Amino acid sequence: MNDFIMFGVLPYVVATVFLIVTILRYRTKAFSYSSLSSQFLENQQHFWGSVPFHYGILVVLLGHTLGFLMPEMILSWNAAPLRLMLLEVTGIAFAVLTLVGLANIVLRRLTRPLMREVTTLGDWVVYLLLLVQVLTGIGVAVFHGWGSSWFATNLTPWLWSLVKLSPDVTYVAPLPFLVKLHITNAFLLVGFFPFTRLVHILVVPNPYLWRRTQVVIWNWDRSRLRDVD
Repeated sequence: MNDFIMFGVLPYVVATVFLIVTILRYRTKAFSYSSLSSQFLENQQHFWGSVPFHYGILVVLLGHTLGFLMPEMILSWNAAPLRLMLLEVTGIAFAVLTLVGLANIVLRRLTRPLMREVTTLGDWVVYLLLLVQVLTGIGVAVFHGWGSSWFATNLTPWLWSLVKLSPDVTYVAPLPFLVKLHITNAFLLVGFFPFTRLVHILVVPNPYLWRRTQVVIWNWDRSRLRDVD
């Protein structure tokens, strides 16, 4: 793996694709900015997939964002071993919650005939990338512990070097292969993002997490439909 290509060039390629395709899709196919909900096809398993996945991944992303924006605060918090352990356990717990939700989503798509019919190749690619991302994230947490600290000392400076258009891959080069795979897969996921139903995340306001449960009601007279047949 060429570190400069993967961590000094790929991020800019992904950012370019993300911006161009996202803007073009919104201008030409604004209606496609939707999660294309399949809740009306099956709801019970949908709940146990969607809810754990969304809450889990939001907390995990929040942790990554705090590490990027406030690394000094993270390092200060981690100075006390008990607080460090609490942060690590919390991160793993929500990562596992994300995995449980994702597994239910995939099983629902595999085991329900109606769901298989409405699942596209792009959906499967997204699920595969998400699965790799979550599994490698959990693997990093288990086999290369205290990630919140080395994220703040290594990945944050590297990410800021990308923002400043002066990529410094020396921060990433010494990291273990599993960490590099986790980072690379994250960029691949972001690059594929604008081609998928995940774009609904960009719609603001996004009330999915706090709105009341949507109830779908079949509003027709089935007997009249049989008469027409």
